[in-house]
Amino acid sequence: MRSEKLPFLNEKTRFAAQGRFKGRAVDVLKFTRVIDGLSDIFGFIAKWLVLLACLVSAGNATIRYLFNYSSNGWLEIQWYMFAGIVFLGAAQTLRLNEHVRVDLVYSAVSDRARLWIDIVGIIFFLLPAMTYLLYLTTPFFLNSWRLQETSSNAGGLILWPVKMILPLGFLLLLLQGMAELAKRIAALAGVVKLDTHYEAPLQ
Repeated sequence: MRSEKLPFLNEKTRFAAQGRFKGRAVDVLKFTRVIDGLSDIFGFIAKWLVLLACLVSAGNATIRYLFNYSSNGWLEIQWYMFAGIVFLGAAQTLRLNEHVRVDLVYSAVSDRARLWIDIVGIIFFLLPAMTYLLYLTTPFFLNSWRLQETSSNAGGLILWPVKMILPLGFLLLLLQGMAELAKRIAALAGVVKLDTHYEAPLQ
């Protein structure tokens, strides 16, 4: 009698474990949506910085040639904005799977193999690299902020805001990397369906 009940109990236990896993996966995916939204906010800022940087660059060049006037502050603010474009927009680019890949096998394998490639890349490359870069750039920013560091050029800008962009950008990439890892694990478990298609950018 006991041996006849065991298969039923094992089946019941298995379904219960699957239910608990899916429930936890759904909770984790809710958190990933928060991270996605945060990346989208900073991505939106980065998009507008592209336009603003173009306007400042064009305006600065026009004033220099028409009125023979130039300011180091206007020159420096352009690379401030360029830093914002790159570092604030990187997390959203990762979320959209738009980063440039060295695609040797990715496009030729199955969706499940692509998920495994992404998981290995995120765990062993992306997350350690972002953690280390965050560790390096945080004191770099804090020291600049403590000293209220300014540019050595005449009329230059304060430097700590642009240095703050470095750890902020790496933190956003670290969080988005965790979110992408969770999505891919959930996709492997069949909790969600994830589009792994990658199209190389136009050259």
